[in-house]
Amino acid sequence: MNGQPGNALWYRAARVQVQMYDPSWPERYAEEAELLTRALAGSLLAVEHVGSTAVPGLAAKPVIDILAAVQDFNEFPALVERLQKIGYTYTPESEADDPSRRVFRKGPEDLTRLRTHHLHVTEQGSDYWRRLVAFRDHLRANPEDAASYVTLKRELAARHAADPGRYTRDKRDFVREIERRATSPPPSPGQMSRAAATGRGQGWRHRK
Repeated sequence: MNGQPGNALWYRAARVQVQMYDPSWPERYAEEAELLTRALAGSLLAVEHVGSTAVPGLAAKPVIDILAAVQDFNEFPALVERLQKIGYTYTPESEADDPSRRVFRKGPEDLTRLRTHHLHVTEQGSDYWRRLVAFRDHLRANPEDAASYVTLKRELAARHAADPGRYTRDKRDFVREIERRATSPPPSPGQMSRAAATGRGQGWRHRK
């Protein structure tokens, strides 16, 4: 198998596929979370279903994104070994844009097929944890933004089906803006009045 750290083709070869929401995704997450809880007993502090498959009704790539929190990365080599035993491969290439996380992929050996799971490991209380959970919760609570995200993903999938890296990069501005809004403190009454008076605060909308 070519799924070794440093081999970017292992997880980038599969074409981008955005599918209709599958009601089985939460069940697939729950099964994997139970497996992770057993495999990382004593190290795993929290686990969450994140990403598009965690938002009911949202079209997505059929890859289950899982966010896991550990105390710190002091025992990371042992963590890698424990995850390898349940089918995960550590892919440090994925961390270039955010060194506060450690990323693992799980899935078939066939390089032309999508991974089945992405596991994002971060330290307890990290900003990365806060952002991913806030993004998921925002899309769950704001159908208009969720719909805009689906439109953007479908456009990018059609344009960059053979280039998953470009697909991900071109979503980044949308994701960062939603994360910013989702993690910002609520405006004070005075700020709300000023925003209404100036016509601001209408939110981000994707435009072609």
